[in-house]
Amino acid sequence: MAPTRIQTDSGTARVHLRPAPEARGALVLGHGAGGGIEAPDLVATADAAIAEGISVALVEQPYRVAGRRSPASAKQLDAAWIAVVSRLRANELEDLPLIVGGRSLGARVACRTVEATGAMAVLCLAYPLEPPRRKDKPPQTRLPELEAVNVPMLVVQGKSDRFGMPREGPNRQVAAVRGDHGLKADTDAIRVAVASWLRDRVGG
Repeated sequence: MAPTRIQTDSGTARVHLRPAPEARGALVLGHGAGGGIEAPDLVATADAAIAEGISVALVEQPYRVAGRRSPASAKQLDAAWIAVVSRLRANELEDLPLIVGGRSLGARVACRTVEATGAMAVLCLAYPLEPPRRKDKPPQTRLPELEAVNVPMLVVQGKSDRFGMPREGPNRQVAAVRGDHGLKADTDAIRVAVASWLRDRVGG
């Protein structure tokens, strides 16, 4: 299926749709800052979702479509994401229970915009919990972004991820798998964790 192009205020986004037969839900996923939708963890997650009867939309942010390597600002990323998800919910993914997510930067965008998109759950791959430390500043954490999400969440994290390991919370499950931030070492474990969690969300 040819990609769908969606216009946003930041430019054109590109969506790769993978419809599931008789879909019971929809999963919209965003990519990392410097990578694309072909990342192994995104592919494994999409495969797991399709197997569970959940249609998948893999979203390329406008800056990637335009060929830029550096991400747009958080405000632009969030606005473009909301526009894309809203367009999908009004058309290809209409009337399907919605789960949003992504890897690294894409996971952060999904978390920040969960209320605006109306998603029922969030799936984070390689969430960058601790930003790179600057010598003149104390360690920082992005845990508040995760804590602000009030719907069920799964975080799939490499055990040796240099950006840290999120802890579980009232609405948050964490699946620690072999590997680092790239989540390339054990895609089978990713598929198993994602499939089980998705099954609980949409019923199986």
